[in-house]
Amino acid sequence: MPALYIGHGAPPLLDDPLWSGQLAAWARDLPRPTAILIVSAHWESAPLSLSASGAPLVYDFGGFEQKYYEMTYETPDATALARQVAAMMPRTEPVHQHHARGLDHGAWVPLKIMYPDADIPVLQMSMPTHDPGQLMEIGRRLRPLRDEGVLIIGSGFLTHGLPFLTSWQVDATAPGWSKDFDAWAGEALARGDVDTLASYRDVAPGMPYAHPTVEHYSPLFVTLGAATDAGTPGEQVIRDEFWMGLSKRSLQVT
Repeated sequence: MPALYIGHGAPPLLDDPLWSGQLAAWARDLPRPTAILIVSAHWESAPLSLSASGAPLVYDFGGFEQKYYEMTYETPDATALARQVAAMMPRTEPVHQHHARGLDHGAWVPLKIMYPDADIPVLQMSMPTHDPGQLMEIGRRLRPLRDEGVLIIGSGFLTHGLPFLTSWQVDATAPGWSKDFDAWAGEALARGDVDTLASYRDVAPGMPYAHPTVEHYSPLFVTLGAATDAGTPGEQVIRDEFWMGLSKRSLQVT
């Protein structure tokens, strides 16, 4: 299996025909996963933590239509995958198995589109740090799961300057800071330039507006770490497109 970095949007993504169609088509082009391991921007927790199979979804958002708070996504048990992931981490860094936390919207919103039958086991893993090197090491440890058909997904948003948006319309014009950061990241990804991507705080244009907080960018490094060679350019499956002015750029690595 490849590994992916996707923009997960907000719950209204489920009603966006263009982006939903892109994600659905992408999933159809992939081999069928045996299981899915997803790292979402919306679960920052140390030590590294794992979700509970069968737990209710986390509705970690506000101000949307009631229907989004009533959605479900019941997937098969992922306990076996949780045990594998825990065994892959260093013995000196304990893994916490939650007993009640389900998938948050950074996981279930895109997966409802990509795998609507909910017939694949899904495990969510927290982000214990924002350090690119440490996240890449986590991805490297997870890499063997790909040989077993596990789809590893980093779920975020390549730009996420919500406080600086002047319009909340889906087709809003992208601000300069969003376009500049997106173009910079796209060029670095095309070169496989991980060092530049990791130095974003110092060298990326559009900062800190593109990421006043960095949790939506950080999952990218789990994906890059899970690549066979992090320095090999991946396929930018969605590129040069924006949603509410934020970059939808998404990546597939092998």
